[in-house]
Amino acid sequence: MALKTNQQVYPMGPKSKEPRSDEEFGSKTSVEELKRKQRIKLAIYIAAFAVFQTIVILVFALIVMRVKTPKVWLGNNLKFHNPPLRVKNTNFGPYKYDTIATFMYKGVSVGQVTIPKGKVGLRLIKIVGVTVKDLPTSANLAGDLGSGLLMLNSYAKLSGKVELMFIMQKKKFVEMNSTMTINLSSKEIHSMICD
Repeated sequence: MALKTNQQVYPMGPKSKEPRSDEEFGSKTSVEELKRKQRIKLAIYIAAFAVFQTIVILVFALIVMRVKTPKVWLGNNLKFHNPPLRVKNTNFGPYKYDTIATFMYKGVSVGQVTIPKGKVGLRLIKIVGVTVKDLPTSANLAGDLGSGLLMLNSYAKLSGKVELMFIMQKKKFVEMNSTMTINLSSKEIHSMICD
């Protein structure tokens, strides 16, 4: 059949703002559901980032910013006139110090040395020479020198500051007490006990 040209075409119904079928209504709720899921995902990312930053700050504060007490000891090979005093800095910042080292023979000071101000870099060991010049005269000393073994007590005190990140400074004091027996012929430590 052929269409008549004088027939008029009428629309099916007026357009309204409300959805006309279940399909159109479902697409509107799926967009809202998608936006809600994106907001939840964003909130999870923000929370994960905040937890990660908290962990990084805690690790930094507990490991890097923790100030440890430096260590000091006498070296193994002791040359009588220039014993090496070793200072170990285990911190993540330099340690600036002043040192007083005293050597005693049977309670009498053999020598006291003020070591000039020094600095040990971060996580390094510095070797400082200490010079003992004069021995007191006594009958016991002559006997010990004749036997080739000399028993000395040494005491060193470091007082200084650890500097972290060029901002924070913490005072740290280190003390060393040692009793040693020196073999005078080889100029080495025969035995050493340190506190």
